Amino acid sequence: MAMSAINYKHLHYFWAVAKAGSITLASQRLFLAPQTISGQLSLFETILGEPLFNRVGKRLELTDKGKLVLSYADEIFSLGKELEETLKQPMADRPMQFRLGISDAVPKIIAYRLIEPALREKDAPRLICREGNVTNLLAELAVHRLDLVIADSPMPHAVNVRAFNHFLGECGLTFFATKKLAQQIKWHDADDFPHCLNKAPMLLPGIDDAIRHTLMRWFEDNNVQPNITGEFDDGALMKAFGQASVGVFVAPTAIAQLVCEQFNVIAIGEAKALIKSFYAISVERKIRHPAVLAISQAASAELFL
Repeated sequence: MAMSAINYKHLHYFWAVAKAGSITLASQRLFLAPQTISGQLSLFETILGEPLFNRVGKRLELTDKGKLVLSYADEIFSLGKELEETLKQPMADRPMQFRLGISDAVPKIIAYRLIEPALREKDAPRLICREGNVTNLLAELAVHRLDLVIADSPMPHAVNVRAFNHFLGECGLTFFATKKLAQQIKWHDADDFPHCLNKAPMLLPGIDDAIRHTLMRWFEDNNVQPNITGEFDDGALMKAFGQASVGVFVAPTAIAQLVCEQFNVIAIGEAKALIKSFYAISVERKIRHPAVLAISQAASAELFL
């Protein structure tokens, strides 16, 4: 038998009891009789087919299912509160939101350089950034919880989401090391690259990074066998380890100067054959959102020249 649709009045009573810790306190806050709340809560549990609380003496403890329902209720009523506060503002004063998903394989500096032009606009939107696995971000895009996803590859074919890829640009990869590490691997100038990488400690991007497999093939093609000392899903963490001389690391050439300045490292060589690409993925075939337009235009005019 299919479960009935969620009754939000029941959900609100449950949420109030969970937050208050008891039916008595919840009834006082809701100005309702305890019997009313108890009856509605029992009905809600019957509809769901599972208990949401364990009765331990006079205390109520959430079951595993209760904890799950509470996590959703928190989000639902938080959004309701946000909507209420937003509607109190005059229409002219309400900031437009731009909900952006950034794949964790996209370097933070690249993400900022791509997004920053959208914030220069006269009526700049309120930016809401989410970072994570590209598949999860595309699921959020599909249900319109995100306006755009920035990724380092086109949308995977296996992902069943109706969305469109918008190419932003591409560049090669540059290898970086501290001066101390560069001396240890016997790097002196461009002529020592890429041979200096043989047996050198190397920090690699995580397996989900689109460039990872290409990078490994590049090592083989150049007869280089680095000593892989770490793998990182988070590019910023990889750079932090590189800054500590743990290993050589790579980053897009488009931000090479910024990487050198920010992490106090030097560029020891560029691999132009290693192409790092970036895409904006949206549900729109033609870009109309002003913030997305600003990102797309600035990518070609300022970042990926």
